[in-house]
Amino acid sequence: MHFHLIGIAGTAMGSLAGLLHAKGHRVTGSDEGVYPPMSTMLDELGIAYAHAFDAANLEPTPDVVVVGNAISRGNPELEAVLDAGLRYTSSAAVLKEEFLLGKHVLAVAGTHGKTTTASILAHLLERAGREPSFLIGGVVENFGTSFRLTESSLFVVEADEYDTAYFDKGPKMWHYLPRTAVVTNVEFDHADIYRDEAAYRFAFERFVNLVPRTGTLVVGWDGAIERDLAGRSWAPVESFGLGEGEETDPGERRELVGAPPAPSADRHPRWHARDITYTAEGTAFALVHDGDEVGRFTTPLTGAFNVRNCLAAVAAARAVGASWHGIRDGLASFRSVRRRMEIRGEVGGVTVVDDFAHHPTAVRETIAAARQRFAGARVIAVFEPRSYTAQRKEFQDAFRTALGTADRVVLAGLHRPERYDVITGMDPRAVVERLRSDGVEAAYIPEVDVIVDEVASAARPGDVLLVMSNGGFGGIHVKLLERLGAASDP
Repeated sequence: MHFHLIGIAGTAMGSLAGLLHAKGHRVTGSDEGVYPPMSTMLDELGIAYAHAFDAANLEPTPDVVVVGNAISRGNPELEAVLDAGLRYTSSAAVLKEEFLLGKHVLAVAGTHGKTTTASILAHLLERAGREPSFLIGGVVENFGTSFRLTESSLFVVEADEYDTAYFDKGPKMWHYLPRTAVVTNVEFDHADIYRDEAAYRFAFERFVNLVPRTGTLVVGWDGAIERDLAGRSWAPVESFGLGEGEETDPGERRELVGAPPAPSADRHPRWHARDITYTAEGTAFALVHDGDEVGRFTTPLTGAFNVRNCLAAVAAARAVGASWHGIRDGLASFRSVRRRMEIRGEVGGVTVVDDFAHHPTAVRETIAAARQRFAGARVIAVFEPRSYTAQRKEFQDAFRTALGTADRVVLAGLHRPERYDVITGMDPRAVVERLRSDGVEAAYIPEVDVIVDEVASAARPGDVLLVMSNGGFGGIHVKLLERLGAASDP
């Protein structure tokens, strides 16, 4: 069949294009503002795509048009699809129908850490000899790709809570037929599509409700919301957390005939880590399951949040019978995901790090991980408020607190500021003023090229330039390295 993807260079859409190509379908697409790593991947696969939206891209007429969730009415290509009465659908629906039906789906959901956790899980299963198929919202460095199609009965998928398409405003993760489901954590996000925290939480409640009784729910144990989700599961629960956990009131539970029993009064996580050691080379910890120490494990990853990600992946891998040998080897050899604490280069003793963080919690934990990995270094946080969450007024104070944990902060301008007004949009100048009042060196610099000049000029050997954005950020990483290189030339 001929599949045409409108918005092909999005992370999920690009990966789906790769899967369809691997299955033998003809794949074409279109997008605007395409940048690596998706552009590189599509080019390497030989998938043809247009760099602008146009009705002419639909010639010859495709069998199925896949409409990305960033595409809305008024897009000229979408309008042509509707006018011609072509068959159209969403990426989540295609993934379900073409790849997930009949598979044991390991679906990884959560506000934070789902890309890394899904990547670790796929690698653990690979090292355990299970050769899973996968689709993940980032390029997994161990595989060099964000997708893979194999003959395995196991399929690992990153289960995103963002909406599916303009004609399906429910979360993509509701389509994914989870049998082993992971919920890393739940913290209000995506204020552009969820009216409040209750609506956001409901998305995960329904996701958990999709897991069959013969499946498994792997869920974080460090928050009350996650523990309440566990109490709603019809499937056995494998809980994980950094510490021994704490007892909590199960809270309000649904009252349905035949509902599963309330959780045990023993509220400790089944999987947890203790004796955690962070070094520049990575992290080591003792893995404990049901009170018994399994052994000591190592990973090149840093940060407490990555220990949680490892715990979640281990619990899910064990739920489908992965060997301990494969798990131990997999954790030790996992190389990370591109754009997650990715070192883009080092010039004159100054290290440029790229990270996808765009939520206050992710920003705070990423800065903490940078301090652990580069002990003693001056951490300069360069942050672009690009996602809807990053640009919303209600998160402004949280970003001030998170960014304030860096030694110096450079805040870029809002992405597409015309979407916001003084009531709804973050005020970057106000954030910088508050940071300065807190004693943090901070600057608001809207233009990327000016940021590059200012930051590179002030950088000194030993500094870490931690660049955080969920977009291309005007190619700032390459520009910083080039500018630092020019400055270091004799």
